[in-house]
Amino acid sequence: MVKHSKGYRTRTRKLLTKNVRERGAVPRLSLLMEEFKEGDYVVIKINPSIHKGMPHRRYHGKVGVIQGKRGKAYIVRVTLGDKEKVIIVRPEHLAKFNGIKNG
Repeated sequence: MVKHSKGYRTRTRKLLTKNVRERGAVPRLSLLMEEFKEGDYVVIKINPSIHKGMPHRRYHGKVGVIQGKRGKAYIVRVTLGDKEKVIIVRPEHLAKFNGIKNG
């Protein structure tokens, strides 16, 4: 038997698919140039058409706090269970969080 491969994007067939009308589309320039300030809450929303600066699929849909900037990317602090992780994500995969966040 062949061993099951466990690459970076395994089990993302449904998670990282786009709507039929969105496929192949380059994101809006305003989305790429969006600026976030330190302390802003953001949602990690992976754009599958852009591979650069893409976080792991476990962070998709999570809410994090901007800690700073590194080049074009942002340093985001995310809570997973009882652990805090610091990840580096480009703005194409981030969206402003409009809900209420406690803690």
